[in-house]
Order: sequence, then C-alpha cells, then structure tokens
Amino acid sequence: MAPTARNRSNAYSRKELQKEILKRQANNKELRQESYSSEKHVIGIVEPWTPGTYTALKALLSARLCAAIWALISDCDETYNYWEPTHYLLYGKGFQTWEYSPEYALRSYTYILIHAVPGWIYSSLLQSNRMLVFFFIRCMLALSCSGCELYFYRGICKEFGANVGRITLSILVFAAGMFISSTAYLPSSFAMYMTLMSMGAWYHQSYELAIFTTAISTFLGWPFAAAIGIPIAYDVVVRKQQFMKFAKWCLISAVTILVPMVQIDSHYFGRLVIAPMNIIVYNVFTSHGPDLYGTEPWTFYIMNGFLNFNIIFIAALIALPFYLFTYYIIPLPKKSSAYLPMWLSLSPMYLWIGIFIMQPHKEERFLFPIYPLIVLAGAVTVDSCQKLGSSLLQTKQQHYLNHTSWFALAIVIFTSVISVSRIVGQYRAYHAPIEMFMELNRLAVEQNFPPDRPMNVCVGKEWYRFPSSFFLPGLNWNLQFIESEFRGQLPKPYSQLPNGTLLIPENMNDMNLEETSRYVPLSSCHFLIELDSPLESPREPRYSKQSSEWIVLHTVPFMDAVRSHRLLRAFYVPFLTEQQCQYSNYTLLQSTKWKTKSRYHGRL
Repeated sequence: MAPTARNRSNAYSRKELQKEILKRQANNKELRQESYSSEKHVIGIVEPWTPGTYTALKALLSARLCAAIWALISDCDETYNYWEPTHYLLYGKGFQTWEYSPEYALRSYTYILIHAVPGWIYSSLLQSNRMLVFFFIRCMLALSCSGCELYFYRGICKEFGANVGRITLSILVFAAGMFISSTAYLPSSFAMYMTLMSMGAWYHQSYELAIFTTAISTFLGWPFAAAIGIPIAYDVVVRKQQFMKFAKWCLISAVTILVPMVQIDSHYFGRLVIAPMNIIVYNVFTSHGPDLYGTEPWTFYIMNGFLNFNIIFIAALIALPFYLFTYYIIPLPKKSSAYLPMWLSLSPMYLWIGIFIMQPHKEERFLFPIYPLIVLAGAVTVDSCQKLGSSLLQTKQQHYLNHTSWFALAIVIFTSVISVSRIVGQYRAYHAPIEMFMELNRLAVEQNFPPDRPMNVCVGKEWYRFPSSFFLPGLNWNLQFIESEFRGQLPKPYSQLPNGTLLIPENMNDMNLEETSRYVPLSSCHFLIELDSPLESPREPRYSKQSSEWIVLHTVPFMDAVRSHRLLRAFYVPFLTEQQCQYSNYTLLQSTKWKTKSRYHGRL
C-alpha cells in the first residue's frame, strides 16, 4: 500500500504545483496593470492619474470628427482609386484607373465594399445627397479610428505605464499626422487602424487578436503591413514558445479573410484574383515597379515626419537609444518578465522606417501605418527625460513625476500648438478645390439646370485635386479632362454596361504613358475649374484672361507654395503667413457659349 500512497501523494503534489503555476500566471497578468514607467522610489506611491475610457474616447472622437469634416484630400490616389470605385458601385458611374482593369487587378473590391455598403444603407434610408454620403463615410472612418486608438491607449497604459499612456493620448488627439491619416480613405490608413489594434492586443497579451488583426491589415489593407507583425511573431514563436498557437491563428486568419476576399474580387474581375499577391508582384518583381510615379531622396520621410509630428518625430527616432542611455545612467527597477523588452516594443516603428526609407518611390501615406507608433516612441522619450531629470535633481526619495510633470505638460502643449498650426495652415491654404465644387453645387441648384441635360465640368492641370464624383451636382454632370502639361496616364470612366468591372478597358497601360483619348476639346466644356497661375504655356493658358470665352463665377485664394516662405507655408502664424506667402486664384469659369443669368457673373 505504501507505493500507492506515495503515488497519490505525488499526484496531489503535481496538482498543487499546477494550481500554483496557474495562480502565478494570473498574478502576472494582474501585475501588467501596474505601471512600469511609474516604478516607485518609495513604497506606497499611488498610480498616476490617467484619463478614463469614456473621457479618452470623447477626446479622440471629437478630434477625428473634425478631421472627417475639414481634412483635405491630399492624394489623388485616394480620389481615383477609392472614392471613385465606391461612387461607381453606389451610383453606376465613376472613374477607373489601370489598377482596376481585370488585366492587372491590383486593387481589391472587397476593401471598397466595406465602405460602400454602409454608404448605401445611409443613402437608402436617410439621405440621398451624395456629398452627405461622402461625409457619412468619413465620419464612419472617424469612429473606427477612435475606437482603435482607445484600445491602443489602454494597452500602452498596461505595458508602458500611466505616464507614457497619457502623454501618448494627448499627442494623438492633436497631432497633425493623425488628423491627416485618420479619415483618409486609403489602405495605408486602414493598415494604421489595424496597427492600433494589433499593437494594443500585443500589449494586452491577447496574441490571437494581435495575429488576426495583423492578417486583416495584410490581406485586406496593404500586404506590406505584414512587416509590422514581425516583432509580434518573434514574441509569440521565439520568446513565448507558442508556435502551434501562432500557426493555428495564421491559418484561421487566412481562411477567414483571404478566402471570401478572393471570391468577392474574382466575382468583380471575372477571373481568379488574389489582389495582395498582385500588388507584391508589381511592386517587387517588375522591372519598373512604382518608381514610374516619382522618386524622392531619403530625407523625404524625415521632413514629412517633422511636418506632421514636429519635435515628437525627432523624439521618436531617438527613443530606444535614449531609453538605454537613461537606463545606464540611473538605476531603473528591472522590468518584470511579464513585460516586453523595450527594444522589442519599439522595433515595429524602426523596422518600417528602415524598409521604406530605402525605397526610391516615397509618398506621405506610406508612413501612415506607423503614425501611432511614432507618437508612442516620442512619449517614451519624454518619459525617459522625466526620469533622467528627476535623477539629476537627486529626488530619489520621491516619485519621479512629482517634480517633472511640468516638463511633459510643456512638451504636450508645445507640440499640440505646432500641430494645430499645421492643420489650420493646410486647410486655409489648400481648401479651395472642395469649396469650389460646393459652390458649383450651389450654382446648379440656383440655376435649376435640367437633370436630363449632360453638363461637362472640365479640369486641366488641376485634375489631381478633384475631390471625387460625390461633389458633382448630379449624375448628369461629367468631369472631363482637357490637355495640360501633365503627360502621364489619366483615369477614364467605368463602362456604363452592367458588367463594367469585368470588362478590360481600352487604352490602359501600366507604364504611366499618356493616353490622348482621355482629352475632350475645350469647346465641349460648360464649366472649367482652374488655378489661375501667373505661369503660362501653350497647353496651360490663363483661361480667366480670355474674357471672350470664359466668365469668372467664383474665386478662392490658393497658396502658391513656390513663391511662399518655406516655414510659414508649412505652419500657420496669424498675420505673418498672410504677409509672407503668395496666393493665386482658384477659379470657377463658365463658358460664354453656355451663358445663363446668374448673380455670380462678373464676380472676382
């Protein structure tokens, strides 16, 4: 009987050991709620205050709704590759780029449908005005971004501490980069939403959600966003030794996301299409790739990051080395194993910048996915400065925030003021295109144009500032292109046939070669929208000076960046910006051949 009793005793011991292990794991999870960055020098110090969930959501949502209403469309890719296909799916009319030709099939209609379906529900049930549908979709993007940012913020508080969390939240609310990217209808903005979710899930130790949202970002948003998930994969597979969980959720994600996506895209293109793979093949394995559309020096992203995040971007770049320096200078308490190493937490940002800064073709939107990580890294630097300052002041018997909170507050106020200056300056300088099309809508209502009469609104060099067909007065109104000095390929209208997405359009190429079939004669234009620049050329004359041909109906000042002060054109300073910057007139012209009585005639 003795061996049996001993075996039972051993069995009980193993059960007790398992219970103890589970108990410690639960305790570790609770320990993550303690702030690492608020490590206490004296026992009994309470955790620093942070904005609650509801307060944080109100602040974020307020900022994002402002962006939904006032943010500009700064990239023609947003208009022609996303807003126009959405308009086509909703109303049967819109522009098509070569990426949507079934011959190339680089873009996904699944991504478009995610936005088009809510727009269709709204327009069907509540409002048929197409401009309001446009702003409804933007407000939907604002709500989505706010929710993702809130989850990210709560994850930061758990992983990095209350101080880093509240600094990050404050900067997120006012940052010019977040204002620009949060409601942009672009896969890179969608990838940013998923970055917020995947990083937040990682910091919450919700590895399944982190893997799944990374997969959504990769398949449905932008395939290159997979690079942000590499540190997560390293943590799960190498550090946590959970390879089976990683493989399982990769498979679940692929089946859940990619399979229906392929079915939907194949339906719209009329053949088997895996859009993420096509994008990778074009950008990586073709002889020209995206370089046809322009290249920039490595300093492009440095300048762009500074414009959108000012000193926070510089702080973000030095976050890891400065943290290590602080850790070396002062005896910070050692991080618990329940937390991630700082180098691993910040590595997605450095990895992304390292990859894209080496690519010749650079665009502002390529950095969108890591915009929240830039803010986080900047907050880590500010927090490290506070710790270092507290140590130098020899306040070891007190919590480091007792004497350094003023520094973080000063940084937040300074960077917020600069960011608001950037936001206001960009809107004041470049809002003219959207205002001009709103004015055209107002004119169309006042003049009571017949809804069955085709009306042509023409653009030349201003083709890339067209805000989308949602801003045309009616479905009988057409945007037309006239010749300009731009010699690349312009988009063309989708076929009006029921199976328009299945048809391979004529005169399309993937080499950005000019297609002259896009142009219409000037005589066919009822209205013309132009920037009245003092520079002229045979293909870009000053139409506003041709009084026998055109009547000026409305003008809006538009900043001439070339002739303006470099700093004051980037950041708005009351009085100084107006004095040191030059403006041209953004004009709405009406052909004298189609002259109608209007109170706008002769208005300058």
